[in-house]
Amino acid sequence: QEAPPEPRSGRSAALRARMEERLLGARFRYLNQQLYTGSSRDAARLFHADPAAFHLYHRGFERQVRRWPERPVQRIVRYLRRRPASLVVADFGCGDCTLAASVRNRVHCFDLVPLSPQVTVCDMAEVPLADESVDVAVFCLALMGTNLQEILGEANRVLKLGGTLMVAEVASRFENICTFLKAMAQLGFRTVSKDLSSSYFYVLEFAKTGPCRAGPAPGLRLRPCLYKRR
Repeated sequence: QEAPPEPRSGRSAALRARMEERLLGARFRYLNQQLYTGSSRDAARLFHADPAAFHLYHRGFERQVRRWPERPVQRIVRYLRRRPASLVVADFGCGDCTLAASVRNRVHCFDLVPLSPQVTVCDMAEVPLADESVDVAVFCLALMGTNLQEILGEANRVLKLGGTLMVAEVASRFENICTFLKAMAQLGFRTVSKDLSSSYFYVLEFAKTGPCRAGPAPGLRLRPCLYKRR
């Protein structure tokens, strides 16, 4: 026996929901492209002018990562839980402060829009911390923008000598992991460990060996993470 036809109001609501979903998806893809193809200063200006756009972007970002078998932030959480709770952490691009809520360490949370009262709003290339004031710097799916050398140079500035830099980034963004690690050495970071086992993201651990060297680091390239229309 055939099911009764769906009421017209139900069909209209479903159609409207699908259209809204497509519009949100298109807006997310546009914002995502702006973040990866412009500088960190461009991103700061974009979300300062339209804070609601950041909330929309974060919703789309969460939907993408939810499909992964593991969230990279949990790798960082497990790493910090094995280290002393006295270590001071700087979370660049902290989002909703999941990291800060999951560890006992003092965590400085930085992002372009405050999704939590803990967030300090700033450009990731210019965070309000003193030189050599933190023990661990974290970039968890947050290495966006065309000025990567400037952003990572800022991480070097705030890290103590011997301090740790943790990077978790989408695997497909790396053109050549070896040249990327060589470029990191030019920025004053020694590779401690690299976990390339996941097809979704890599986790890299570095130690600060000294200040950044002068001049460009040509191997410091990451492909934009652009999402296709589904």
